[in-house]
Amino acid sequence: MTEKTARQDHTLAQKAYRQVRERILVAEYPPGAVLSRRRLAGEFGMSLLPVAEALQKLVNEGLLESRPRVGTRVRTPPREEISDRYVLREALESQSVRLFVEKASARDRTEILRMARRLDRMYAVSNAPSIRTLHLKFHLRIAEVAGSGLLRSAIEREQDLLFNWLSDTAAQVHPLPDRYHSELAEAICSGDIHIADAAIRSHIRYALNELLQLT
Repeated sequence: MTEKTARQDHTLAQKAYRQVRERILVAEYPPGAVLSRRRLAGEFGMSLLPVAEALQKLVNEGLLESRPRVGTRVRTPPREEISDRYVLREALESQSVRLFVEKASARDRTEILRMARRLDRMYAVSNAPSIRTLHLKFHLRIAEVAGSGLLRSAIEREQDLLFNWLSDTAAQVHPLPDRYHSELAEAICSGDIHIADAAIRSHIRYALNELLQLT
């Protein structure tokens, strides 16, 4: 393989990676869905090599799994892993809101309250992929105001696509309470660290309990 060919395959692998990942995001490939390298290669108009590279990257990230006689499929995490991940998420987001309380300006608080109200309105009428994007932005914006780039990156990693999909599936089975995000935002913007911390912990534990009912 020439250097030029290797570069082309790597570029194609990145393209395939983004496409497959996006389809997981919009639930076109739900947990348990089997993915065929040959079918994807034909659909994407590329050889098997870049598709295989893309799928392996998603396996390494934990979004896909590959098993003998089963093939490659979208991974459904076990209950133990879900619980462990949410323990970590709770710790990260707790620190995020604590720092937010200390550093947020009046403008920051207004923005978070507005985003929360919009989320509640959207969840009340739909469960479209665009809501997942806004939901992630809501939590990441809190971390951005907190002022720690590493904390923001860690929260983003823990809110990966598969867990977002599972969480939204849980919301379809059991619709979210009225003002679910608005009440959280009001607590975070109260100026009281203890109220904010208790609210985010309750928020995440509620999501975990709903999610575990699906597994």
